[in-house]
Amino acid sequence: MNQSFDLVVIGGGASGASVAYEAIRRGLKVALLEASDLGGGTSCRSTKLLHGGVRYLELAFKTADPAQLRLVREALLERGHWLRQAPFLAHRLELALPTSNRLGQAYYRVGLGLYDALAGRTGIGSSRWLSSQQLREALPGLQPELNGGVAYSDGQFDDARLNLLLALTAEQAGAEIRTGCRVTQLERDGQGRICAVLSLGDDGREERWQAQVVVNATGIQADAIRHMADPDLPPRMLTSRGVHLVLEADLCPQGIGLLLPATDDGRVLFMLPFFGRTLVGTTDTPCPLEQAQTPSTEEHAYLLSYVQRWFPCLSELRVSSSWAGGRPLLRPAGANRSSSRVVREHEVETLSCGLVSVMGGKWTTCRPMALDTLAAVEKQLGQSLPEPTALPLLGADGSPERTPQRLCEQQQQLEELLPDTPLRQRQIAHLQANHGLEAPKLLAGWPAAERRPLSEVIPICRGELRHAIEREHARTVTDVLARRCRLAMVDQADAERLVPEVQSLLADSRTNRNLAEPSIDLRL
Repeated sequence: MNQSFDLVVIGGGASGASVAYEAIRRGLKVALLEASDLGGGTSCRSTKLLHGGVRYLELAFKTADPAQLRLVREALLERGHWLRQAPFLAHRLELALPTSNRLGQAYYRVGLGLYDALAGRTGIGSSRWLSSQQLREALPGLQPELNGGVAYSDGQFDDARLNLLLALTAEQAGAEIRTGCRVTQLERDGQGRICAVLSLGDDGREERWQAQVVVNATGIQADAIRHMADPDLPPRMLTSRGVHLVLEADLCPQGIGLLLPATDDGRVLFMLPFFGRTLVGTTDTPCPLEQAQTPSTEEHAYLLSYVQRWFPCLSELRVSSSWAGGRPLLRPAGANRSSSRVVREHEVETLSCGLVSVMGGKWTTCRPMALDTLAAVEKQLGQSLPEPTALPLLGADGSPERTPQRLCEQQQQLEELLPDTPLRQRQIAHLQANHGLEAPKLLAGWPAAERRPLSEVIPICRGELRHAIEREHARTVTDVLARRCRLAMVDQADAERLVPEVQSLLADSRTNRNLAEPSIDLRL
């Protein structure tokens, strides 16, 4: 293959998929190249929160740092954007912030009031007092000496799915998406400017991708691509590993999460409702790049110790899944700060050879990252980009405000298409959460035998597994069971049970033959 593109984007995570999506809206011819799976790195390993960052707001005032405040404001606006644009993937989540005295309660009430105010018209609910009784009803088993707390709202979402749908939406609008495609070289023209990308596929096929502009959106791997362009560049990325555990116990039965405001080492820690279980995270451990996705026993113990401290009545803590991911932090210029104090801002760098690199940032702000990247692309092209055309996310209505109503209206249709099992209502919710308004059309195209739920943890069916392989670029069992659905992220043992089923479907797919690994590896 030797096609010519306006823009080649390297990296299929949140930032790369967002750049491709926004570029295709502006009429550019786009190719998106991903070395492994769409969203397979940091972008599927978040705390699953769309949030401004309460911790950054507190740091803004404690350190008199306006950059932290700008980040919170921007992220809160983007939280509102995604809740509107993808209501089937994202929803409001209330979190409780407990206190031991009235002074602490007043402190957090004032801070969270400002947090609400910064969201402006995109606000999703005001913070409120919680009495001791209300706190214990929401979080049974919480340590008894607490004196109530404050509840506030943020967003919870399916990170891997949103990443995927951004890429698939761009693909349906004309973008070329290629996974299992590792960039090996940046080619230059006679003036020393990058004019093409050379790649190597998992199948051994070499390809050349001619481009007017190349964007490096590889997250924690950004320095590797930068050094392809200029080996003498100073590194810009810091890697901090965040570990998450999923507990079998449901510590949040009312659907209200818990924010622990200050651990012994100054971090905040979340315990969140997650498919009838509890998601606990996250750690913040500086580490070498190659260790970013490998949880340590110390980090496991660290998280479990805080669960036990805050829920002392728990006699047994059973972990059904865990994962780690590296945060793409920008190295502070001329400063020596711990990774927990690094501002989660992003930066767009343009080298003299024309390589544009988008670095840093966080999931919630992937859209501003993409827009800033396209501003740099515009300069490299030497012309203004057209105004964006409307391009609703796959699964959403053309008018986003209509999506929730249409989701309600289609539930009866889904009920008629699904087998009558005890899991039918949960299966309807699951199908809509994954596919939005596309669910009835997809379901109608699957044989009746492939619509039966295969798991009580997440009621996925064989039709979904096949669809993930044939239409959603899934190439391995981990792609299917950890990212196209979240079964492996919730209960790895139950996901392992379905590995033979997925392997069989992969073998049936000519393009995926011999690419299935024998088990699920959340480090991939």
